[in-house]
Amino acid sequence: MTAPSPEGSASEGSAPEDMSSSEELRSALTLLARVPQLLIACDYDGTLAPIVTDPSQAKPIPESVSALRTLANLPQTKVAVISGRALRDLATLSRLPSEIHLVGSHGSEFDIGFTRALSSEDQRLRDKLVAELTAIGERHPGARVEPKPAGAALHTRECSAAGAERATEDVREGPSTWDGVQTTEGKAVIDLSVVATHKGDALDQLRHQLGASAVLFLGDDVTDENAFAHLHGPDIGVRVGSGPTRASHRIADPEDVAKLLALLVDARRSWLQGESAQLIERHTLLADGANHALLTPEGRLTWMCHPRPDSGSIFADLLGGEHAGHFTVQPVNAGIPLGQRYISGTMTVETRWPGLAVTDWLDSTLRRRGDVNATILVREITGEIPVKITFAPRPEFGQLPVQLQPVGDDGLKVLGGREPISLRSPGVEWHIEYDGQFSFATATVDLAQMGGSLTLEMRAGIDNLDDWKPPVKVRRRTTEAGWRNWSDSLKLPLIEPEMVSRSALTLRALQYQPTGAILAAGTTSLPEELGGVRNWDYRFCWIRDAAMTANALVDLGSLHEAEAYFEYVSGILERTAGHPERLAPLYDIEGQAPSPEAIIETLPGYAGARPVRINNAASSQVQLDVFGPVAMLIEDVAQRRGHLSDFEQSVMSSMVEAVEKRWHEPDHGIWEARQAPRHHVYSKVMCWVTVDRALKVAEQFGMEAAPTWPELRDAIAKNVLELGWNDDVGAYTAAYGHDDLDAASLWVGLSGLLKPDDPRYLKTVLKIEAGLRSGPTVYRYHRDDGLPGTEGGFIICAAWLAEAYLQVGRRADAEELFEQILACAGPTGLLPEQWDPIAERGLGNHPQAYSHLGLIRVANLLNGQMGSR
Repeated sequence: MTAPSPEGSASEGSAPEDMSSSEELRSALTLLARVPQLLIACDYDGTLAPIVTDPSQAKPIPESVSALRTLANLPQTKVAVISGRALRDLATLSRLPSEIHLVGSHGSEFDIGFTRALSSEDQRLRDKLVAELTAIGERHPGARVEPKPAGAALHTRECSAAGAERATEDVREGPSTWDGVQTTEGKAVIDLSVVATHKGDALDQLRHQLGASAVLFLGDDVTDENAFAHLHGPDIGVRVGSGPTRASHRIADPEDVAKLLALLVDARRSWLQGESAQLIERHTLLADGANHALLTPEGRLTWMCHPRPDSGSIFADLLGGEHAGHFTVQPVNAGIPLGQRYISGTMTVETRWPGLAVTDWLDSTLRRRGDVNATILVREITGEIPVKITFAPRPEFGQLPVQLQPVGDDGLKVLGGREPISLRSPGVEWHIEYDGQFSFATATVDLAQMGGSLTLEMRAGIDNLDDWKPPVKVRRRTTEAGWRNWSDSLKLPLIEPEMVSRSALTLRALQYQPTGAILAAGTTSLPEELGGVRNWDYRFCWIRDAAMTANALVDLGSLHEAEAYFEYVSGILERTAGHPERLAPLYDIEGQAPSPEAIIETLPGYAGARPVRINNAASSQVQLDVFGPVAMLIEDVAQRRGHLSDFEQSVMSSMVEAVEKRWHEPDHGIWEARQAPRHHVYSKVMCWVTVDRALKVAEQFGMEAAPTWPELRDAIAKNVLELGWNDDVGAYTAAYGHDDLDAASLWVGLSGLLKPDDPRYLKTVLKIEAGLRSGPTVYRYHRDDGLPGTEGGFIICAAWLAEAYLQVGRRADAEELFEQILACAGPTGLLPEQWDPIAERGLGNHPQAYSHLGLIRVANLLNGQMGSR
């Protein structure tokens, strides 16, 4: 009845594997645990439950049941039991939890609905089968008949050996030969059905219905071979016990099944929930003026894309654990580092252990020479103790399998990627290892034998391991001088000057200097809720956010970033939009529309937060608030510079024309809700700001203003002040006719539309404080936005409330909230997008431009350096 064992499968004579020593099986399970959608299916008797003389006493091993329940409750993981038993008998006997799908009668009965209703002819044949098998059973002592909805089975386990053979032969020569009857033989059982199906068909149906990308099937019987025969690709088949099989692996007994399932639980849970989910705010940013990388406090390079910050990743440990790519340097006897800090005024980071220091930086000298496709990461290691180095590049989010090739004593080359990648490491002896899917290199280096120092230089985009001129030390001095000279030129407030300086450097680092685009953040899919789906790609330039970022730097005395940003916007208008009226909310760093939003299924996400998204669908939304921040930036730049450029005059006039045409329309608003547009108060206020600032610069700098502009400004003001106010709530709410609060509505006063002492503004501040503030943070809103789950409070919203406190004369409250915002920063001074006041940890993409520009703005206001707007 069983096909011969194919080449490469577990053979009949092979001894069952010991789960504790089978490294091949353990490795296979580790890889299987990393598939996006996993189905675990198994037989019942002889697999979950030991074989017993009385089939009605076959109870599953408790440890196996516990493991299956745990697996079934993991995301993107399904569990099924496929048995020859009738479904009702299987459910009654196993008492498996409802999360586990049950399939009975070799696949003719599903708990999700009987897959085939019997015709009257089939029903008569089934009844005839039951009667005939009953008659055969009565002739052979110990035989037992099990009626099923689509047939019947004759069990012979309690017969004598001779009696079992005679009873089985009677079935084979009798009802088994009838037309329309399918026969399946197993251990001490012969099963007859009027429905043509088997466990392989059942497995295919489950795979299709549950959307599985890979399957683990465990079974011990001849009937399970049909399921093994239907496995393919990354699937794994495990035969329990001896006998010829098509399965690729074999274990001894149901006790080993429990051990195997426990291993799978650990591997799957680890992959799904994050193998090393370091707190988001504790990650430190490296930058070179174009690209970025993130470093953990333990010296692990956990995130870097190439050739651009919005490209596929080389290292994505941040979103997928170490198998997604990392570059780690740490002591052989790894302990907790003494600390990590930026070299003052630069983007160079030093991580220290007792007897060891690792200094990391991205070399900007090649970028300055025009090679924008090169990213050079330098890791300078100094000390007296042995270190372990692991280099595990995984291009394109780990979707490109690559090989590592040692090149003499010079270092390594990465083979198989779309871009050349090499690691210069003179004198290091690398060991190339394979984890079953990817290659990685490890080395143990005694620094004392290396003269106390070692320099590793990863060159992405350059296929070259030569010793370059100028040497590393000169290139580091040049790189750091660029950052330090810029930071030294800033006019810092007396309040928290170091934090303001670090925030300013972070904002400058988020500008893609080749084009002037300013990213909202350098990461994608860091979650707004741990384990949730609010995970977005922020590696793009939002017209609004970038203007706010540039404005924060203008307030510190640096105009270069704003002027480069204006060049970027000018290019967009020339190439795509043509007129500000048609500006999209966001563009990529080249000023083009992002590609369609997509999901990287192979990454489990930070701490299990899926999906991991690339690109951003908000690019197709209508957001009428984008003009206001650009208008504010133009006004501030003109005041600092003393005149308007031709582009600034042109774009300001065009934005007012756009507002005149569209201000009365509903939009998706600043928070980009994926719901129907509304008349958002913040968007209307920003339309008013656009016209108001245009009139101001026209008055101050001689820009031509249309005679309709004052009337337009007054009409928008009257509209928003009347329709945005909600009498029942006693505040300006999120949108006309709605009662939900929104922190962005604070801009009705922050913009200057309402005076600080206006009772309506005072009431709005109080309502938002009472309804949205929680400790150190302020939520955007609490309404249902159509997405599951919740989110943290936004640090930018807390900054707005602190500014509002100052406006209304509550300086002590503003100072207290500002101190709480500072406390949300990680050890190197970087802020994520959001803060969870309950768990006291950061959430969202990191470091976030919004958060840092908010910090700068409040520090300046507290210091009295900024005039009212």
